[in-house]
Amino acid sequence: MQNASKNNKKIIGCTLYFIKPRGHLYDCYYYPFVGMDEEALRGLNPVSDPQLQRRALQYFEQLKSLDSGWKLCAEAFVNGSYHGNDHVKFFCLQVIENYLKTGYSQANLDDHQNIKSFIARCLQLQGSEGTQDRSFIRNKIGQIISLAFVQDYPHRWPSFFTDLLQTVSPNHHSIDIYLRVLLAIDSDVVDREIVHTAEEFQRNTLIKDAMREQANGQLAGTWYEILTTYETSNPEVVCMCLDVIGKFISWIDINLIANDKFVTVLLNFMTLTLIRESACDCITDILNKGMDPIVKTKLVESFTNVLEERGILNPVEDEEGDFLAKLSKLVNAIGVNLILAWQKLLKTEDKENTEATLQALESKVPLMFRFLSDEDDDVSGAVAQFSQEYIALLKQMKPLSQKQRENMEGLLYIVIKKMTYDESYDFEHEGEEEAMFQEYRKQLKTIFNNLAALDAQLIIVTVHNILTQTLPNWERVDQLETELAISLLYQLGEALPEKENDNRNFILQATQGQHFSGDLTKASVLQEMMRLLITSRVSCQGHMSVMLQFFETVVRYDKFFSVEPQHIPDVLMAFTDERGFRHRSAQVRSRASYLFSRFVKGVRSHIHNYVEEILQRIQDLLVLNTPDNGYQHLLSSDDQLFLYETAGSLIVCSNLPSEKKQTLMKNLLSPIATKFESLLTKLVAETNQEKQLAYAQSINTATALASRVSKGFSSQQTMQVCGCVDTFTDLLRLFLQAVNVPIHRQLIHTGVRQYLHRMVVCMEKEILPFVPVVLENLLKQPDARELHDFLPLMNQMIMKFKNAISPFLQEVFMPLVSTIYQVLTTPTDELDQVTANDKKMLQRSYYLFICTIVANDVLDVLKNQDMQNLNQVLITFIQGAVDIPDPQSQKMCFNILRKLVDSWGGNDGMAGFVDFMYKSIIPACLMAPMKPSFDLNDGQTSLALGECSNCLREIYGKRGDEMIQYLQSEYLPTLQLSQQQTEEFCQVLKADSKMFRTYFKNFFMKAKS
Repeated sequence: MQNASKNNKKIIGCTLYFIKPRGHLYDCYYYPFVGMDEEALRGLNPVSDPQLQRRALQYFEQLKSLDSGWKLCAEAFVNGSYHGNDHVKFFCLQVIENYLKTGYSQANLDDHQNIKSFIARCLQLQGSEGTQDRSFIRNKIGQIISLAFVQDYPHRWPSFFTDLLQTVSPNHHSIDIYLRVLLAIDSDVVDREIVHTAEEFQRNTLIKDAMREQANGQLAGTWYEILTTYETSNPEVVCMCLDVIGKFISWIDINLIANDKFVTVLLNFMTLTLIRESACDCITDILNKGMDPIVKTKLVESFTNVLEERGILNPVEDEEGDFLAKLSKLVNAIGVNLILAWQKLLKTEDKENTEATLQALESKVPLMFRFLSDEDDDVSGAVAQFSQEYIALLKQMKPLSQKQRENMEGLLYIVIKKMTYDESYDFEHEGEEEAMFQEYRKQLKTIFNNLAALDAQLIIVTVHNILTQTLPNWERVDQLETELAISLLYQLGEALPEKENDNRNFILQATQGQHFSGDLTKASVLQEMMRLLITSRVSCQGHMSVMLQFFETVVRYDKFFSVEPQHIPDVLMAFTDERGFRHRSAQVRSRASYLFSRFVKGVRSHIHNYVEEILQRIQDLLVLNTPDNGYQHLLSSDDQLFLYETAGSLIVCSNLPSEKKQTLMKNLLSPIATKFESLLTKLVAETNQEKQLAYAQSINTATALASRVSKGFSSQQTMQVCGCVDTFTDLLRLFLQAVNVPIHRQLIHTGVRQYLHRMVVCMEKEILPFVPVVLENLLKQPDARELHDFLPLMNQMIMKFKNAISPFLQEVFMPLVSTIYQVLTTPTDELDQVTANDKKMLQRSYYLFICTIVANDVLDVLKNQDMQNLNQVLITFIQGAVDIPDPQSQKMCFNILRKLVDSWGGNDGMAGFVDFMYKSIIPACLMAPMKPSFDLNDGQTSLALGECSNCLREIYGKRGDEMIQYLQSEYLPTLQLSQQQTEEFCQVLKADSKMFRTYFKNFFMKAKS
């Protein structure tokens, strides 16, 4: 008898267990149950109020932390007090599960016996006719028993299976829980999808070895009894038993299952509607078991022959789809395992069995064809692996037999037929079924590509025949067949090899876009097919699936237009009329806007004569979407980004004079400029919050569109060369009016900053006068995130303009730094993690800003500051290196200090800096690594420590023995280092950097240990 402690008496109650041994089982006698917190348990109900739910969670944690908490839950579960209350019962099981996972391995003998008693009682209760627990409760019981099993068997509980089988009663409730226990054991011990530690793997190996010796034969006997006893009375139990067999077969003796009595039962089950799917899965698992290739071939053949004799592998056409999918999976296992056996035998000298296995495999190809061609995609997809592995096998066979070549052609025919969209496919509103078909089509494309790698000429001839039969007759052919034909042409780009193979020049010429020829006598078949695609006028078909595939294909093979540029106008027209940008489907319009940008880049050198016509045709599509026009435009704002970028690229890369380019660029950007000021005015005047946001988004879009136009400029065709500087600076003046708008400030500033970034790339010094306007506004209403977002712009300008930006930077430097630290030191709510993270990112951005100044030799910005201000800035580097628990910031600070030492640490350096090195930098290098937050085992911190050691080495390089003398006589003694430690430190410091870096880390590892 075990009594609860006084402290736990109110919670736990009184006596819990009295254990009486009886053979291998244990009976549990319980005193009257007392002590569960009923108020807390009410919170387990999902509809209870949040306060009660929190109390229930607290109670759960309390019971988990108490040594006797699991015992209380065990008693509550088995004594029937909560019969029918699934929430409480599951709660109790979770507490027990936690104990088994965290504390049971250290259990004493009494607790071990208590767990065995609890398990025995659970099995008895679940096996009784009166207990009807739901599946999730019974599954959890199975998991709990398995958790005890993996820790106790075979050493502490060698009789586990004997005890388990003694509790199995001749009723389906008892059989059900028994099978659930075995499934849970499989999950914990065998399941390969669960990652196990090395210790768990060793434990599981020991368990399986013991089970093979002691239990598996007995278990298999029970499975046979279950299958034969319940095949008609309880199909659910039979299906669960088949599941167990399928899982255990991977590691138990195959002869326990693959014998006459079991196989007879399994084959009989294949004709029983309620059981056949599980039987099919079980046979599949048997065939997938690893074994000797000769034995595997015989096993597969024996099963296949019997299944074929019974007509099971040749089902009627109207057979149920789910069962057909299972059969297809079985056929896949038959094929894949025969291929695997053949591959193993191929490495031996056993030619007779190798040939026999190959013949067995070849005889299964018609089965693969039958299921691959099934109307149901789930059935078809289940043999995709067999198809792919068979093609891989054929690659190893040279030369191919006539029958194998016929198999290739048959497989290609099936794949092409199955790639066709079903009439029910909803292109406008693609849902789950459509997504599943797209995944299935990817599988078919993989088979198609594999066939092409095996015989490219077969693929080319087949696709060519399909195109020549379909495209000229597109007006009379079903639209789905038309889409398929174009899709196959597109797929050739991935499928065909890119290197010469077996000297087949015909194939080589047809590779993706690389071998189009201007000489029509040398033109490839691919070139002929592309010409047919354009000249057939199939782009007028109109259906969205056809149009999408058409545009994808012309973009994939854009090099075709380099050798036959006469077809470019037809494609340009298709993009810009009702077939593309003005198609009735928004999906086509959107995709066309993106593909058009790629097409223009591909044929850029051939469209100079069409630039103005293109711009004229798309002019009405470039009108800015705003709340006032109700967003009625054909293209969304995201689509317009591609169109504006393409338009800008067309203008910049054209052969037009700079004056004409300037005019065209002004015309392109005028829709933005025209509406921008009115949008600002309406935003400020608007009181409705939804409309305010809409106006702000339109303003952001306007700046984004202008930014994308500027991407057309290059290092050769610069903004200056094209005469477009004034156009973009005028637009910049317009945009800068928005930075003073207080409404949706962040959204608007993001757009303006984006535009400024682009202007820094495209302009020269013309951009510099505009930056103070943004900075001035930013400093008025400082915000951590805005400052963080603004500093990269400063870095970009420093890296581009270097010394040229120095006068401007000197002027704004201290106001900017002061504002940054004003924001960083402003008190905030400790629970406000968003603001805290914003400040952390701003801190890093500040140090990166200084790093950029130092790295780009703009040190005059610091040097010319007032001495007091400079000292304050230098102190921020010391603080960042020592006091900020952020290794990235620390690394940057030590990097800054090292570079300042390099520039100012010599005798001709900055006045007063040498004193700063001795009084601040050296102490910082030795204080920072001693901080508790400085984790020497962390990768980022190690980088910071490396910069720290480099900093000391840099000081030594500048000051030499003077530094050594200072360390020995003044500084290191203050750290309570012995004379020997001081000498050692200085000697290694004078050695090479690599040696000192290693010593430096070990020095602090020892100091902090």
